[in-house]
Amino acid sequence: MPVKIRLQRHGKKGKPFYWIVAADARSKRDGKYLEKLGTYNPNTNPATIDLNVDNTVQWLQNGAQPTDTARNILSYKGAMYKNHLLGGIRKGALTQEQADEKFNTWIAQKEGQVEGKIGSLAQAEADARAKALEAEKAVNEARIAANAPVVEDAVEDAGETPAGEEE
Repeated sequence: MPVKIRLQRHGKKGKPFYWIVAADARSKRDGKYLEKLGTYNPNTNPATIDLNVDNTVQWLQNGAQPTDTARNILSYKGAMYKNHLLGGIRKGALTQEQADEKFNTWIAQKEGQVEGKIGSLAQAEADARAKALEAEKAVNEARIAANAPVVEDAVEDAGETPAGEEE
């Protein structure tokens, strides 16, 4: 039975949410699957990916072929790299400790990159809010300046009318 690691679509129209599953290649896109390996939510920035790396690597070791998009997600989360390191252990090029150290170093570096992206997105959002606030203040000041002479004239007219009635 040829097994594929692929995405199974869930969610509503315009708001996709995917399960990452190991499924028979002949089954329907949203049909029966062998094991759910994780989830992928592209609606957030950066995309939210929850993946069981160990089970995914086990499926890859057993010959499951990921689709193109699933391969990109697995690479992003380190499952493909861990599979590569396990291949090196089998061939005798690495020990288990060396492979674990390399994988943990890679994970720490990747988390740093993701945190950096989140920080830059938060900074960009804060800058956009500050710019919008300044633009809104400028518009409000322009409105006040446009309405201020009218209010002063009305006050002067109101001051003259009572004086005229008293005389």
